[in-house]
Amino acid sequence: MASVTDNSPITEVARLFLRLGLTAFGGPAAHIGLMEREAVEGRGWMSRAAFLDLVGACNLLPGPGSTQVAMTLGYRRAGWAGLITAGTCFILPSMVFTLGLAWAYVRYGSLPQAQGLLYGAKPVMVAIIVQAIWNLGRTAFRRWPLAVVGVACFGVALAGAPPVAILLAAGALVLGVVWLRESRGRNTRALAVLPSMLGSAAAGAATPVGLMPLCLVFLKLGVVVFGSGYVLLAFFKADLVDRLHWITNGQLLDAVTAGQVTPGPLFTSATFIGYLIRGWAGAGVATAAIFLPSFLMAGIVGALAERIRRSPLASAFLDGVNAAAVALMAFVALALGRAALMDGWTVALAVVSLVLLLRFRVNATWVILSGAALGILLHAAG
Repeated sequence: MASVTDNSPITEVARLFLRLGLTAFGGPAAHIGLMEREAVEGRGWMSRAAFLDLVGACNLLPGPGSTQVAMTLGYRRAGWAGLITAGTCFILPSMVFTLGLAWAYVRYGSLPQAQGLLYGAKPVMVAIIVQAIWNLGRTAFRRWPLAVVGVACFGVALAGAPPVAILLAAGALVLGVVWLRESRGRNTRALAVLPSMLGSAAAGAATPVGLMPLCLVFLKLGVVVFGSGYVLLAFFKADLVDRLHWITNGQLLDAVTAGQVTPGPLFTSATFIGYLIRGWAGAGVATAAIFLPSFLMAGIVGALAERIRRSPLASAFLDGVNAAAVALMAFVALALGRAALMDGWTVALAVVSLVLLLRFRVNATWVILSGAALGILLHAAG
């Protein structure tokens, strides 16, 4: 009985995403690279094409994209129980680490130093993203027109276009080409595959910072925030600093830093902010509220992904979105590489990591931990 339980899909999901939650530094693109390596290559849960469909669909949703990919993987492996398990296990370690940093911040007035950890971990994450681009790109760009779309999306991203607009435009372009080609002599029925998730901000909460106003604000953010990183920072600033005056600009930057130096989703910056506003209860409420919409939206994507792929028009739209998603991963890799590869040591670490991952198939967790440890030693010595 014990062996059956140990090998059950739920246990498998829990083990994988708890480990990723403890070690997945580097942001959404790196997280997706790790999930592709672990779930597709390592465990064979699905084909690379099916995984890419989930990535493309989740990129169209508001909220933390890589966390939603984790949830959809859990759903595909073990249903709704798998979705809840994957999301919880991926989020929980980051929440705990961020909460610890928030406690130290309030107690000592500053964040513990973590520059060394990032110095070593970020070059490894660049290598993981490059590996994922190589693997997923062979699927996304299986026909030369899709490769052209991907190159165009990369160029538009460099010019500063919003990621969601790039995804939608690429999907619409490929859908339009297929529709024109297949509608000759036939009456093609349009299929609505993309519900509008954009909404206006809710009205301001009451002046006293109670748990209910705190919950409503972070619930709204979980529904309307597209993208991550600096996009998340902009939404937090507009609501929490400029409109509600709950925290200062300095506290906001420290909260985002805490989310960056911990593994897992950057959205756990909400944990830090909630603790600053209302202590332990505020941290729990803010975290639960900002992630709650993702559990529902990811479940819908997991349930409908195969049906969408069976529709010719919806499949064409998804092909365009997938090509754009890989192009955006390349754009993120370039931006992260500029920031992470700052000297000879970090360049060497990225190159060695890529060789270990691609040629020798070394487990990514050990590469990440080794890079972080080496970064701490090099930073202390320098």
